[in-house]
Amino acid sequence: MTKILIINGANLNLLGMREPQIYGNISFESFFQSMQVEFPEVELAYFQSNSEGTIIDKIQEANSAFDGVILNAGAYAHTSIAIADAVRAVQIFVIEVHISNIFAREPYRRHSFIAQAASGVISGFGLNSYRLAILALISNQ
Repeated sequence: MTKILIINGANLNLLGMREPQIYGNISFESFFQSMQVEFPEVELAYFQSNSEGTIIDKIQEANSAFDGVILNAGAYAHTSIAIADAVRAVQIFVIEVHISNIFAREPYRRHSFIAQAASGVISGFGLNSYRLAILALISNQ
């Protein structure tokens, strides 16, 4: 069974409430439950933190416990060389996801340090970005 850890970063605990015109009105917990039903052959785990160091720790821990990571670091994608270095340090697939199309947003959101280290990037498909990442990880196992 493929084991995938989804890591969400800063402010993503507010999905469903935060800027619904950009991020939608569904909580991530609700969406995550639907993914568990849709992908019964995948062991999905979920972690969220607003703290950069905690996200780094979780990426490092995932290296020995999971087949892949889906990472939405939120704004840390645009600022954190440390998270990018953690992605480079692990031996498993890491797919960076963004709910919105970061390339159609403010200029400071158009660059991701993590993208340079990740196995791939999926951006702009709403919460379906996570679904597409799961499919990508399954097909690479």
